[in-house]
Amino acid sequence: MKLATVAHGGRTTAAVLDGDRWRALPADDLSALLATTAPERVAGLAGVELPGAVPVLPLPSPRKVVCCGLNYADHITEMGRDLPKHPTLFAKFADTLTGPEDDLSLPRGLDVDWEAELAVVVGAELRGADRDAAGRAIAGYTVANDISVRDWQKRTLQWFQGKAWDRTTPLGPVVVTPDELDPVAGVEVICRVNGVERQRGNTRTLVFDAADLLAYVSAFTVLRPGDLVLTGTPGGVGSGMIPPVRLADGDLVETEIPGIGTLRNRLRLTDSRS
Repeated sequence: MKLATVAHGGRTTAAVLDGDRWRALPADDLSALLATTAPERVAGLAGVELPGAVPVLPLPSPRKVVCCGLNYADHITEMGRDLPKHPTLFAKFADTLTGPEDDLSLPRGLDVDWEAELAVVVGAELRGADRDAAGRAIAGYTVANDISVRDWQKRTLQWFQGKAWDRTTPLGPVVVTPDELDPVAGVEVICRVNGVERQRGNTRTLVFDAADLLAYVSAFTVLRPGDLVLTGTPGGVGSGMIPPVRLADGDLVETEIPGIGTLRNRLRLTDSRS
């Protein structure tokens, strides 16, 4: 099952894909829907068709966005680090999220990099969950790109200020339920910049998979329906190249996970942050 928040008739609504047609669900967006509705009940709530509907940011208001860094062996190696015993975590705010085809606006002079990622959508409340319970609580998966401001990230040992710029983490275009996608079996995570492939990894090589991460995070903070956990990026980031490569004004970043879809976001560098 594919779920989305779509724009239609001057407003947004949660929707489910029925063949090639979007059908309305009873909420303004997926964040609102998952807050009140168990994922297994969603299919039975499909309503009217929405001709011409366009997917937008699927989860505009998660309570928590937790990210795992250094979770693919090849990316860990290119960054000169050892394989971790525990997940390396940092947080984002909901303000960092933006839609699947939105422009990314940042001030000039920053060292901007790409990080294609699989994102996990939480579908049930988790507190101190074990791996099995965490796996059962996954509502679905979507595509993300943790666009990173490397010069700010490297100012201190804490990454937060390089990862939490407003409207720089595209997400979407749809959320695919676990019955249609199995990251443990392996899905490709791909990033292209101006049509040139820069990243291609497979989720079967994750050090900590989706269930591992949800269980680990739930040990110290509650996860609720609609929350997001980003699982990390494979090798091929710009800062790992010799010499390092940064994104430039007008660059098109495409982030693809087959079976979910593709984000298409263009970087716009401006003289001021608005």
